[in-house]
Amino acid sequence: MRKLFFNGILIVLFSTVAWAQEFAKGADVSWVPQMEATGYQFYDTDGTKKDVLQLLKDRGMNTVRLRVFVNPSDDPRSGHCSKEETVAFAVRAQKMGFRMMINFHYSDSWADPSKQNKPEAWKNLSFDQLAQAFYDHTFDVMTTLKKAGVTSEWVQIGNEIPGGMLWPDGSTDNWKQLGILLNKGYDAVKAVDKQIKVIVHVDEGDNIQKFRTFFDNATAQKVQYDVIGLSYYPFWVKKDYTETIANLESNLKDLITRYQKEVMVVEVGGEYDKVENTKALLEATIKAVRALPDNKGLGVLYWEPQGEKSWSGYSLSAWLPNGQPSPALDAFKN
Repeated sequence: MRKLFFNGILIVLFSTVAWAQEFAKGADVSWVPQMEATGYQFYDTDGTKKDVLQLLKDRGMNTVRLRVFVNPSDDPRSGHCSKEETVAFAVRAQKMGFRMMINFHYSDSWADPSKQNKPEAWKNLSFDQLAQAFYDHTFDVMTTLKKAGVTSEWVQIGNEIPGGMLWPDGSTDNWKQLGILLNKGYDAVKAVDKQIKVIVHVDEGDNIQKFRTFFDNATAQKVQYDVIGLSYYPFWVKKDYTETIANLESNLKDLITRYQKEVMVVEVGGEYDKVENTKALLEATIKAVRALPDNKGLGVLYWEPQGEKSWSGYSLSAWLPNGQPSPALDAFKN
C-alpha cells in the first residue's frame, strides 16, 4: 500500500498481489470406470454408498490424473484407458471441479521403467514415421479433450521414462531420437493449448543421480518441457520413507536450481495395510513439496488410491477391504 497526497487529499494506492497458485492434491484414478463397470461399490466411513470422486474430494483432493493407452485391450486392470474412455471420464471429473492431468503411456498397456513397448500399430514404422505417429496421437487426444470442453492443466509426455520410451527407437541409448520424440510431444500439446504445462516424468524421486543423468541429457538435446515429474515409492526400494524423505527433499531442491523448472510428485504410494505409516509418508511428502521456494513445488498425487487390493491386486492402494477410503488419505485434507 502506498499513501500519496494530491492537493491536500490523501490517496491510498493498493498494489495488486497475485495469489499463489493452488497446490495440487490428488490422484491417478484411471481404474475407476473399470471398477464401476465390474460392480465394485465405494462407501463413505458411515457405510453409505458414494461417488468415489466425491469421496476423494471430501478428503481434500482437487486434481485427477488419467492415463491414455493407444490401442488397449478390454482387460479391466491392464487395458481400457483408450482416448474415448479417457475423454468421457475427464468430462465427468471436470464437472465435479477437479483439475486435470493427462498421462500418455505411448503403448497399448503399461509403460514404466521395466517396459516401454511400442503400440502394435507402430511396430514396423521407420523412425520418422514413428515420430509423426507420436505427434499425431498426442495432438488427436488433446484436441478431442478440448472439443469435449476439458481443460487440461498438465500433460505427461511418457510415463516413468528413465530409460526412454518406444524402445528401442526412443531408448536413452539413443538420446538424439528420444529428444526428438519428447519435443514432438511438447509441440503437439502446445499446438492445442499453449497454457498447458508439459511434464517429463522419472521414477525414484529420492535418487538424485538418476535425475541428473536423465535431465542433463535432456538439456544437451534441447528437450522442451515445463515441469519435472517424480514418482516416490519407498516400498519399491525396500526402505521406509523415514530413510528416503531427506533425499527426496534434496533432489527436489536440486532440480529447481539446476534446471530452473517447477517440480511435482505425480505418483506416490504406501502400503494399504500400514495405514499410519502411509499417512505419515503422505504428510511428509506434501510438506516437502509445499516447502519449496517460490511455489516451484506444484503438488502431490497418489497413484490409484481407490484401487482396493481385492479388485486390483495392488498393495499400495489406500482403500479398505470394506470399500471405504483409508484414513491415510486424510493427509490430503491439510
